[in-house]
Amino acid sequence: MVRFLLIGVCAALCAVGAAQWLSRFDDSSVPHPTAVATAAPTDSAGTPGEDGSASIAKSGDGHFWADAEVDGHPVHFLIDTGATAVALTAADARNLGIDPDGLSYTYTVMTANGPGRAARVRLGVVSVGNAQVSDVDAFVIDKGLQTSLLGMTYLGRLSKFEASQDAMVLHS
Repeated sequence: MVRFLLIGVCAALCAVGAAQWLSRFDDSSVPHPTAVATAAPTDSAGTPGEDGSASIAKSGDGHFWADAEVDGHPVHFLIDTGATAVALTAADARNLGIDPDGLSYTYTVMTANGPGRAARVRLGVVSVGNAQVSDVDAFVIDKGLQTSLLGMTYLGRLSKFEASQDAMVLHS
């Protein structure tokens, strides 16, 4: 199971690296929005928390970005359905009160910048809008990860998630 988890994290990190590499060929004369989408509750009743869902608009770069709350702290994630696990940058881990220097990096992953080390951690509560999941397994990547990834250890615990051309909806 851990082997598949690491393979998934590696694949996700390679995908992010490839997207960053391809963005170098982007025509800079074409305006691109710099703002990213944030999660907003999609409660049909209009009151927070009744249906436990969130809607995220697709960003101008074609990705879904979410401003989540992890154990009461904000974290900006790239939603990555191809990532087996939630992957945190060392900086985001530090902002969550996790000391990256005190972790045991017993896993090796491939990042866009080459091999990296990963340490397994457990997050108490991860919330995107009203879509909340408790006790989420994650990895802290010591180097090479440009942004934290919201992978399947969160997404797979939701009752469902749906993506359309313009939005992704998460249901807890």
